[in-house]
Amino acid sequence: MLRLVHCIQRTIAPNRAVYNRRMRIRVLTGLLVWLVITTGLAQAPAPLHADRVLVLKKERTLQLLSQGKVIKTYKVALGGDPIGPKTRQGDHKTPEGVYLLDSRKAHSQFHKAIHISYPNASDRAAARRQGVSPGGDVFLHGLPNGYGWVGSAQRARDWTDGCIAVTNEEIDEIWQAVPDGTPIEIRP
Repeated sequence: MLRLVHCIQRTIAPNRAVYNRRMRIRVLTGLLVWLVITTGLAQAPAPLHADRVLVLKKERTLQLLSQGKVIKTYKVALGGDPIGPKTRQGDHKTPEGVYLLDSRKAHSQFHKAIHISYPNASDRAAARRQGVSPGGDVFLHGLPNGYGWVGSAQRARDWTDGCIAVTNEEIDEIWQAVPDGTPIEIRP
């Protein structure tokens, strides 16, 4: 009886090895085909190119626009006192009006920062009439250096000194999508 078992095992074992090898080849071939197909179909999205930026303060959103169409929307945090336009230095308000994204700071106290051309001529004239400084140094920026881990939780409350804040990943995307000289409109 024992000889019969050994005989059967010797007969089946080589066939099992051939079967296992064939099965492995089929599985690996299937995986390879799947990888080729999915990587071909799941190409990286085309980079964004915006020709205008719109900030809606009440909705706490920033929209990238191309040829008048919204191509991406981000949630933002604003100045600590966000209602109303910025009228003077230190009021913690985010300006309202039309400006330009006119320069960049790759190395600042924030992950990245894009300068907003506040104050414009109208802002300076209004501040002069009130006898105050209009302020400046208003940016669209990421999170403070070392605080990237905060991520989207930064939107829970308005915390900037009058700037517009997004996450580090979002400012990286905006940085690539928006060239210097792009108009930014900030609405109430």
